[in-house]
Amino acid sequence: MSGSRNIVAIDIGGTHARFAIASIEPGGAITLDETVTLQTEDHASFETAWEHYRERMGGSLPNGVAMAVAGPIDADIIRFTNNPWIIRPPMIENKLACPHSVIVNDFEAVAHATARAPAGEFLHLAGPDTALPQCGAISVLGPGTGLGVAYFHRHSDGTYRVQATEGGHGDFAPVDAIEDAILARLRKRHTRVSNERVVSGPAIADIYAALAAMEGRAVKEQSDVEIWTAGTSGKDSLASAAVDRFCLALGSVAGDIALVQGAKGVVIAGGLGYRIRETLAGSGFASRFAAKGRFSGLMASLPVKLIIHPQPGLLGAAAAFAQKHLGENRA
Repeated sequence: MSGSRNIVAIDIGGTHARFAIASIEPGGAITLDETVTLQTEDHASFETAWEHYRERMGGSLPNGVAMAVAGPIDADIIRFTNNPWIIRPPMIENKLACPHSVIVNDFEAVAHATARAPAGEFLHLAGPDTALPQCGAISVLGPGTGLGVAYFHRHSDGTYRVQATEGGHGDFAPVDAIEDAILARLRKRHTRVSNERVVSGPAIADIYAALAAMEGRAVKEQSDVEIWTAGTSGKDSLASAAVDRFCLALGSVAGDIALVQGAKGVVIAGGLGYRIRETLAGSGFASRFAAKGRFSGLMASLPVKLIIHPQPGLLGAAAAFAQKHLGENRA
C-alpha cells in the first residue's frame, strides 16, 4: 500500500445509520472525518440513505465501503430487528458502484476497533492498571440492547485476528439469593434465561421489578431509560440498588467469558458502559469479576478496560476493510 486509501465507513443499527469517510494510512492507521448520523426511519432504504449522504458530501464518494450492521451477516439478505431496511450483500458493490466492500457484524467491528484503538482511548476498570497485553486473547463485551461478545487474538508478530461469538446467549448463572430471585422472575417468561436477559440495557427493568417484589413494594411502570436515570442519579434508592446489581452481574458474566476465552485482558464496550463508567468503577464489578474460586488469583491479574472511542463501529468497520482488502492486519 503506497498511499492512504479513503473509504466510506458505515455503522447501521435499529435507529441510526452513521456514515464517515475513513482514511487508511500505510501501516494501518485509521482516521475518521466528521460523522454524519441519519435516522433510519427517515429513509425508505439503505440505498436512499446512501444517496442522501452522497449528496451531503458533494455528489461523489470513495469506491470502497465498509459496513457494520446490527444483525447476522451470513445470509444473502440482511434484515434488521428495529428498522425495515433490507441489505443484500451480493448486490452491494454493484448498487453502490463500489468494487471493494466488507460487511461485518456490529460487535465484530467493535472488536476490530478495540484491537486498533490507542492506549489513551481506554479507561481502567479492574485488575492491574497496565496496558492490554500485546500477545494473547482479549475478550470484548458490551451491554446494550442485547449483550455483544467477541474476542481478538494478538500474535507475537503484531498482527491480530477477530472472532465474533454469541457469548451473550450463554446461560445466566446466579451467585446469590437475590440473583436467584431475578432468575426465577425471568424464568416465568423465558424457558431459558440467557446472560443478556440480565446483563443488557432493557434488563434493568426486570432487575428493578425483582428487587421491588422481594421487598413487597408496588412500583409504577417505568421505562428502562427512566430507571437507569433514576438509579445513576441517586434519586431512587431502589433504582440505585438495581444499577448496583447490574454491575455485579456484569462483573460475573465478564469473568465467565474471560475464563471461557482464555483471555489475557478484558474490554467493556458500548454506550451503556460509557454512560455508567463512574458507577461501574465504584461498584462491585471488580470483585465479582475476580470471584472465580480457585482461579481468583488469575482473574485479579487481568487488566479490565472500558473503551471510550466515540465511534468504535465506524473505526472497526474500516479496520475490517483494511484487513480484508489492504493486508493491513496490525493492531
